[in-house]
Amino acid sequence: MFKSSAFFRLAPEFVLPDLPALEEALQAAHFLPCGNTQPDAHGWVPPRGNKSDVLAESVGGQLILKFCVERRPVPASAVKAALEERIEKYKQETGFERVGAKLKKEFKEEIVFELLPRAFTKRSTTLLWLDPVNKLLVVDSGSLAGADRIITCLMEALTSIPGAAPTVGLKPMQTQMTATACMAHWLSTREAPYRFSIDRDCELKTPDDQKSTVRYSRHTLEIDEVAQHLAAGKLPTQLALTWNERVSFVLTDTAQIRKLKLLDVVMDGVQDNGKDDDGFDTDAALLTGELSGLIPDLLEALGGEQGVEEAPA
Repeated sequence: MFKSSAFFRLAPEFVLPDLPALEEALQAAHFLPCGNTQPDAHGWVPPRGNKSDVLAESVGGQLILKFCVERRPVPASAVKAALEERIEKYKQETGFERVGAKLKKEFKEEIVFELLPRAFTKRSTTLLWLDPVNKLLVVDSGSLAGADRIITCLMEALTSIPGAAPTVGLKPMQTQMTATACMAHWLSTREAPYRFSIDRDCELKTPDDQKSTVRYSRHTLEIDEVAQHLAAGKLPTQLALTWNERVSFVLTDTAQIRKLKLLDVVMDGVQDNGKDDDGFDTDAALLTGELSGLIPDLLEALGGEQGVEEAPA
């Protein structure tokens, strides 16, 4: 299901609306494909795929949603060629030697509008997992920027429910220590945090304009060369880790997860017990179950979550 994870924290007082009310709010913003002259379209689609029309799936008390974006990109090269041709034609017809910026912009907008019906569409979908008990939202995106539009649409749906007016208070999770500093410490000491192990992929980059980069792929990181790069000022921007011998992933310098993969020890249990008809409920339960353990451990490894006080012993 999820290949990446961007984490967000819901307000402590957040209460999930009733599913029928939430479903109605999502249906009001369901996905419709791009029209012939529409550059993009977005909306909610059924998480189970075309075999279902339900937009808000609840599995074991966990809410699964799916957001769809469709774009109709017009090749920049085609726009440029057509613009040059139209400008030249305008000059010949009017006798003017120069064309103002305003008129060029109008020509460009007309060309894009004319070319849109001939452009192929590109569609992508993104899963969301909302845990109403732990006040957690996870978006299948490797960056906060990639999740921005989705979060906005989710907020609009939640706050549009009549009579509910839920307090969402959604914000990205912030940790006491930066992922970069923690990854550098783990690499330099050759010691992973509790319940984690360091794998064989890493990216180091200088924090200057040159952005000099060193990448290790399927290579042991317990070597002096890595320590030398760190001593020279390069900082880790990506590091492959495994949690509890169950989930492998790549941690980024913004504390997001990419290349998320459930390992065989997790999947073997599914094969023994079998899956439900379409596998959706099983996959959702597996993923949310593993991430429910991974995320708190990862936050602890990064010094703890900002704004969350530890309970007294």
